Amino acid sequence: MHHVEIKRRMGEADIAAISVLLEAASIADGHRALGEHQWLDLVQGGREGFAGFVARESGRERIIAYAQISGGNGASWAVEYVVHPQWRSAGVELQEDLLSAALGEIAAQGGGHVHMWVPKPGPINDAVARAVGMRRGRDLIQMRRALPITEESAVISVRPFRTGEDEPAWLEVNNRAFRDHPEQGSWDLATVTEREYQPWFDPSGFLLHERDGRLAGFCWTKVHEPEDDLMNAAVMHQLGEIYVIAVDPDFQGHGLGRQLVLAGLASLCERGVSTGMLYVDHDNEAARRLYFSLGFVDDHTDRAYVTDVPAGGAGQPPGALGGA
Repeated sequence: MHHVEIKRRMGEADIAAISVLLEAASIADGHRALGEHQWLDLVQGGREGFAGFVARESGRERIIAYAQISGGNGASWAVEYVVHPQWRSAGVELQEDLLSAALGEIAAQGGGHVHMWVPKPGPINDAVARAVGMRRGRDLIQMRRALPITEESAVISVRPFRTGEDEPAWLEVNNRAFRDHPEQGSWDLATVTEREYQPWFDPSGFLLHERDGRLAGFCWTKVHEPEDDLMNAAVMHQLGEIYVIAVDPDFQGHGLGRQLVLAGLASLCERGVSTGMLYVDHDNEAARRLYFSLGFVDDHTDRAYVTDVPAGGAGQPPGALGGA
């Protein structure tokens, strides 16, 4: 038996207990159990609409599964969930109860469009999504290539990001370039500042390209530390990511995307990285052709499941859900 409870604010003891679950799942899966946005929401108190859903074995304190929601731009919601490795063979009922509670809370808060990212999805994830009324949405492909890249090099000039100065111009370009993107297109100053306080943040790897006195494009890179990948220690320090890359719409069509990728990979290589990595939408054929031409190959796929939740009543009360 299990029991699900909702937590709209997280105390230190809650975060510590959930972290034990996340660590077990991360070690089993070889990647972080929560996305970066969701992890920051958990440890920093959460954005508007945040709620966590904790599943425990009945009569015991151990957390066996966890789900989290947070409100995004307008009526958009993000959901993620994690199940302890020892409970993944117990069928889909635990996951169904957890996600039903999360979707019920979204309905109680006014409803809206929901997307749920699952790394390296399998048939059970498809089954759970169907059981709670979600459908397959975007597939996001992680691509990798060995460094250094010797075939060509960037021919544009770039400079490092200046913390405390470049945020407004960068936000304008980022939000223009990603205006139709459900997550990246709604960043604000608080979002950028959160990243600047992260241990991995390095302004020397946050590259800006300017033309005619304007920011024309950027390539923001990230070197993954051991706790970010939870894989073989010899590999973990060598993985570097093209974290965010974009060209202002006014400067598109001039080959700047390719040049910014080359500049970003060179920056990663200069910092001792031997494997470059990035994410791209499965349906973004133009970007995938660009990355294939630069020697990237597909590594794995992450998937978003989506649904539209109508506004509901008070929802189910905390702790009302249970199952075998």
